[in-house]
Amino acid sequence: MQYRIIPDVVRDQNVRLLPADATVMDAVRYMAIRRIGAVLVGRDGKLEGIFSERDLLVRVVAKGLDPGRTPLGRAMTPNPRTVAPDQTANEALEVMHSGGFRHLPVVDGAGKVVGIVALRDLNAMVRRQLEDEIKERDAYISDTGYGATH
Repeated sequence: MQYRIIPDVVRDQNVRLLPADATVMDAVRYMAIRRIGAVLVGRDGKLEGIFSERDLLVRVVAKGLDPGRTPLGRAMTPNPRTVAPDQTANEALEVMHSGGFRHLPVVDGAGKVVGIVALRDLNAMVRRQLEDEIKERDAYISDTGYGATH
């Protein structure tokens, strides 16, 4: 069974897009309160970028910028790679692996943000998928029905 991003990985997410003119400090406080590693940046449901812990380190702290004065639009990763809601967890992992990132926005065919997936969420889903496949194979191997007499 191939698990899909929606509904298997992303369920009932209340996606909040922060505007590009919010400050980095606004984003960091939001991330700290929610205990998340990235926020999506955009307006009216349309994605403009993503801001992650790595962006904070590389684009703000390492450059000596003031997080309270730096707009999120200056520090975010613009036009990030995305996945569609009907893609599989394995496909999303491939996108993350090839791009070297840990968070991936989920965007529908109309361009509307419907969620975000984290590497840890996808790893858990793929592990569950592998466990299910092993159980199915074990059941098949131990109960073939060939030449059985009862």
